[in-house]
Amino acid sequence: MKAKSIFKTMSPYKPGKQVDEVKREFNLDRIVKLASNENPFGYSKKVDAVVRETANHFEIYPDGYATELRQLLSEDLKVDPDQLVFGCGADEVIDIICRTYLSEGTNTIVPDPTFPQYKHNALIQGATVKEIPLVDGYHDLDAMLVAVDSQTRIIWLCSPNNPTGSLIDQQTLEKFLADCPSDVLVVVDEAYMDYVESGNKVNTIDLLHNNPNLIIVRTFSKVYGLAGLRIGYGIAQLEVSEALNIARGPFNTTRLAQQAAIVAYQDKDFIENTVSETIKNRQTFMNALDQMNLSYYDSEANFVFVKLPVSGDSLFNYLMTEGFIVRSGEALGHPNGVRITIGNADDMQILRDKIQLFLDQQVGELNQ
Repeated sequence: MKAKSIFKTMSPYKPGKQVDEVKREFNLDRIVKLASNENPFGYSKKVDAVVRETANHFEIYPDGYATELRQLLSEDLKVDPDQLVFGCGADEVIDIICRTYLSEGTNTIVPDPTFPQYKHNALIQGATVKEIPLVDGYHDLDAMLVAVDSQTRIIWLCSPNNPTGSLIDQQTLEKFLADCPSDVLVVVDEAYMDYVESGNKVNTIDLLHNNPNLIIVRTFSKVYGLAGLRIGYGIAQLEVSEALNIARGPFNTTRLAQQAAIVAYQDKDFIENTVSETIKNRQTFMNALDQMNLSYYDSEANFVFVKLPVSGDSLFNYLMTEGFIVRSGEALGHPNGVRITIGNADDMQILRDKIQLFLDQQVGELNQ
């Protein structure tokens, strides 16, 4: 039984520490998980009702076309229904893109560090991955364009970028698309775009009209709080979306996820509250980091990547013993730092105090 040879150099995705696991390990009653960029405010309470109504008839296949959700989004986004492709989370949409456009002999360009599944799925398809280092947390778009050759099929732009939170602004993105060869797909992953402050919002939908090589990827896992139901989607011009929908599995999203997504998308009050609270708490946390003389990347996401004078693992391990789970930069290609999801105000205050205690301990150890 021989798998592709590339699998010998790869390993399965390793998620962050789970709450129950940390509780058992450190004998703690309460854990605050700020490692996976989940919504600390949960999800729209209207979802509970639709879940109760929909959680039945599991013997019947779901609507493979996701008709109701497709119609809702197409009307709201003002795109043709067939321009949408749905996936089991944005993760699957990314996988579908790779399966559709990448193969041995082709290459793809990704920023480094960024969301690891771009590279992961590309390697499985036999493509070569060109990694272009970030500059101060931002995509080096000029270097990405220089790396394009005749075998380049996809350029991945994560905006805001995970794990740095940096945003590609409207003017910069428009120029990049104008300069990029028209036969190279540009995938803009907007998983965190909802958390961008209003004055900095980027309108990628309008850019679809003049850029047939553009694909937009979005998710219901973050601001909508439906990470556990696994549903996301892509938007592209019809030539591209048709190819992606051919590659998509026939029943890849569940009826439960589709109906929950419809209700979550329509609850504008919940979304507005989530975004406003997150932005407020993000700024308060950044101000506290300034007071602690800790630097961090510009973030327009629901997380902040904090740079440290020590390894990310050291703060990660300390905070776990104190009941907080964050994401060590060791696992994200940036060893000296941690990525911290923005939680509710009370938890963020406690976290700030614990980070200060950690720093004080580090200074004390250096002075011994």
